[in-house]
Amino acid sequence: MKILVLGEHNNGKVKDSTLATLGAAAKLGGEVNLLLTDSGAPSVAEDAKTIAGVSKVLIAGDAALDHELAESVAPLLARLMESYDILLASSTTTGRNIAPRVAAMLDVMQISDIVAVEGPETFQRPIYAGNAIATVRSKDAKKVITVRGTAFEKAQRGGGSASIEQVEAGESNDRSSFVSMEASESERPELTSAKIIVSGGRALGSNETFHQLIDPLADKLGAAVGASRAAVDAGYAPNDYQVGQTGKIVAPELYIAIGISGAIQHLAGMKDSKVIVAINKDEEAPIFQVADVGLVGDLFKIVPELTEKL
Repeated sequence: MKILVLGEHNNGKVKDSTLATLGAAAKLGGEVNLLLTDSGAPSVAEDAKTIAGVSKVLIAGDAALDHELAESVAPLLARLMESYDILLASSTTTGRNIAPRVAAMLDVMQISDIVAVEGPETFQRPIYAGNAIATVRSKDAKKVITVRGTAFEKAQRGGGSASIEQVEAGESNDRSSFVSMEASESERPELTSAKIIVSGGRALGSNETFHQLIDPLADKLGAAVGASRAAVDAGYAPNDYQVGQTGKIVAPELYIAIGISGAIQHLAGMKDSKVIVAINKDEEAPIFQVADVGLVGDLFKIVPELTEKL
């Protein structure tokens, strides 16, 4: 069995989400190849070839693949899949954009957001906002799968000695083009890979209060900042802070939920956290059902005091 993993990278390194996808590939067995695309791919090859479990790194360094446009990358993957049995992609914005197109080109069913591997044809994936786990089996000759990164151990860098092979981009894409990207910059850890996350909810009342209370605590802990959908919709925090079913799926070692009631959509994005601390004045809030530590009280008094004592 041959497995192709779609790699994501930045700053000369393979992203943590791809390392987790490689962890899922390891559970399938077989030969694992990693594909890196865009003109920056060659600079990542030295990092990629050392990852444990990777036997070959495929480099598609054509500028036509820059910015991972799905209309450019999907045809390349569909062509490469002639030599592979399974395609794995991270369940990130990039993976969710590209994988369905590849599945359509191959005329197969996509298996989305898997959290466990039971065998080469059988997988587990969450349904109903994570309240149930479905076991699915696919008899398709080619399988296209997206992987929830928080569910698998990351493949380790170092110790690997993969070979490197250049591949051609193939047909040019005239259906879409990259215009611009506006990305927020922060010295804090990336939300999806942070070990500690401090999240705020609508109870904080305003954008100003959100940052006055949440940011100092996060800075003291060296944590990433998250938010509930209600807080994002109210304009307290930007979209890339959102944790939940329609935001980012996280599983840090410590998750601190401040003023978050615990709607099912939010719980779906953070309930796999190792330790969950909840601060809320409503003792009946659903967040306390999943919290390891719960503090009932006024967050406007508790959070500044907690920050000061740290």
